[in-house]
Amino acid sequence: MSIVTIPRLDLLAYTQGSAAQRRQFSQDIGSAFTGTGFATITNHGMDKALITELYEVIQAFFALPEEKKRQYEVPGLAGQRGYTSKGREKAKDANTPDLKEFWQRGQTLSDETLSKADYPDNVAVSEIPRFDTVTGTIYGRLEAIGRELLKAIAVYLNLDEDYFEPKVHQGNSILRAIHYFPIEEPDHLPADAVRAGAHEDINLITLLIGASADGLEVLTRRGTWYPVKAHGEDIVVNVGDMLQRLTNNKLKSTTHRVVNPPRELMKMSRYSVPFFLHPRASMSLAALQSCVDDHHPNAYPDTTAGEYLNERLREIGLKLN
Repeated sequence: MSIVTIPRLDLLAYTQGSAAQRRQFSQDIGSAFTGTGFATITNHGMDKALITELYEVIQAFFALPEEKKRQYEVPGLAGQRGYTSKGREKAKDANTPDLKEFWQRGQTLSDETLSKADYPDNVAVSEIPRFDTVTGTIYGRLEAIGRELLKAIAVYLNLDEDYFEPKVHQGNSILRAIHYFPIEEPDHLPADAVRAGAHEDINLITLLIGASADGLEVLTRRGTWYPVKAHGEDIVVNVGDMLQRLTNNKLKSTTHRVVNPPRELMKMSRYSVPFFLHPRASMSLAALQSCVDDHHPNAYPDTTAGEYLNERLREIGLKLN
């Protein structure tokens, strides 16, 4: 197995630390993101009771009858709000859909410069009283944590600490609750059917609140797969394609996947809750000039976050045109 270093970093060192501690945190997360593209974060302020309740409400939702869940599937939104049923999403260039279903919550509109055309209303779940409150609270907490992490990343990139702030304020971020459903008849599955095919995330950074079972793996530079496990309530954070484009590959959007469990565990569900931190659609993803030189020519055409998101949603089968 390849040697992989995924550091465990204390967010309090950045948010409440001395100047030296803040600089060290910024250096450490930058080093992690130029290497594996992954880090785990502790002391982030999310309490265990809230995380426990989150998993309780999402498990209750996915336990609803199929016809009930489908009532929450909203045509025309490319899965960006509400429920997305089994067989809809696949990894880019994959032939077989992932073995999952999911729920997505987006930004709550509170900025007068934005409209419901930018951010449609979130879908309320009537059967589970605490579902909307808990997922909304989690969304706000993860958005705040992500903004702090982006400040540390900006410092690492020799930008103003608040470089990302106007770009992610009321950004197009998504909280996704995923149910990797039991695999009842593994012998009848296509050979390439997996819980989540090898992919890179679309957004700036992803924050993942644990998972109910193992399965997450990252692709090493040597071409081998390495399992990622968080400690207790730690948050796993990784670079998305938007940040990789912005930094002209300085920060790495690492390929990762969720593999099927051992045969004896295939009839067990797996749940996970990633938060995809997106900027506003208008943000330019043109490479930072500090990341372009003779040895590192510009690797990508200029685009905006909104244009790139739409391109990727089409590639993974959620958007049809």
